[in-house]
Amino acid sequence: MGEGFFEGLVQGAWALLLCGPVLVASVAATVFVVRRRALAGGNGPTERSDQLFWDLFLGAAVAVPALLIPTMVSPWTGLFLGAAGIAAGVAAYRGTPKYLARRAARDDYRAVESAHLAAQARHDELIARWRRYELDPACSIDYPALTDVRTPETSALIKAMRQADELRGAPHRGYPDAVTSLGATLAAAEKAAGVPAEQA
Repeated sequence: MGEGFFEGLVQGAWALLLCGPVLVASVAATVFVVRRRALAGGNGPTERSDQLFWDLFLGAAVAVPALLIPTMVSPWTGLFLGAAGIAAGVAAYRGTPKYLARRAARDDYRAVESAHLAAQARHDELIARWRRYELDPACSIDYPALTDVRTPETSALIKAMRQADELRGAPHRGYPDAVTSLGATLAAAEKAAGVPAEQA
């Protein structure tokens, strides 16, 4: 009798090791997919119910055999796996919103960072363009208004440059807009100073 009990225990352990990860993963994945679709909303009620049916069907097609096979080998193993599956489902249900929020925040940060890098490159171009009028003697003589802060357009340009410089340091949503504003004020200052469009 002791030998039969030990053999059943070994078989139950093997069933637990082989089917446990499959059951836990399938339940967690199914709950995650269903919860994600529910949080995302969209689509019509009919399409949502179809998606729900197929998500649950596919999840059950994996989870049910992973639970039934060990249960036939050892009822205690089946009971333990059932509890593990429920725990995995609850954890996935509770964790899905947090995971989705973290992923959305990461994607949002990447988008802001990408826009920031593009704005930095544009910012450098605009500053190099303006410096011609300050550092090139010929441009300085031809267009003195671009270095004269008493000119309203040049004064606005200097303010726009200061604002863009302040926001340049770290990714910030306002920085690309500040660089766009800098480009517009530089173009306005060049136009007021009489710089030909092809030279600007």
